Parts: sequence; C-alpha cells; structure tokens
Amino acid sequence: MMNSKIDTRKKSLSEALINSIGAYPISLVIAITLLPACAGWISTDPISAGMFITFTYALASFARVYVLRRVFEKYGYDDNFLKLAIKLWKNKGV
Repeated sequence: MMNSKIDTRKKSLSEALINSIGAYPISLVIAITLLPACAGWISTDPISAGMFITFTYALASFARVYVLRRVFEKYGYDDNFLKLAIKLWKNKGV
C-alpha cells in the first residue's frame, strides 16, 4: 500500500511536542481569566463549577489540536516542525 501521507513516528513526535508547548500559554490565559471569575461559584457549587472549568479546558484543547492539525496538513508538514515554521515564516513575507 503506497500512501504519500504516511504518519511517521518523527511527525507524530514533532506534532505532539508542538501541541504540548502550545498548551501551556493557552491554559495559562484560561486559568488567569476563568478561575478568578469562578471563585465565588467554586465556593457555592464546586461540582458544577468544576464541570464548567473542565469543559472549558477540554474545548480549548480540542480547538488547539484541530487548528494545529489543519496547519500541519495545509502547509505540507513533513516530519520536521522547523521546516513547517520556516514555510510559515516565508509565506508571511517577514
């Protein structure tokens, strides 16, 4: 079976690394904005508040993974996220 879009281990590792690195700033922004806003709610109804906060993180995670996957596919990502970054940099004309 010849397939030009084989998901190699290097590609999976690079994508997982970028995904993990991207998760930190997104989670930090959510924590800084969402947790103080929910402080009163957490003390009065911790289960509902916890479910809402968890849902918010899960939704952000889904969106991040989806967007990164689309970027990798759109720019012909080929086992090296540095090549992807260079392609993105050149396409913006920076």
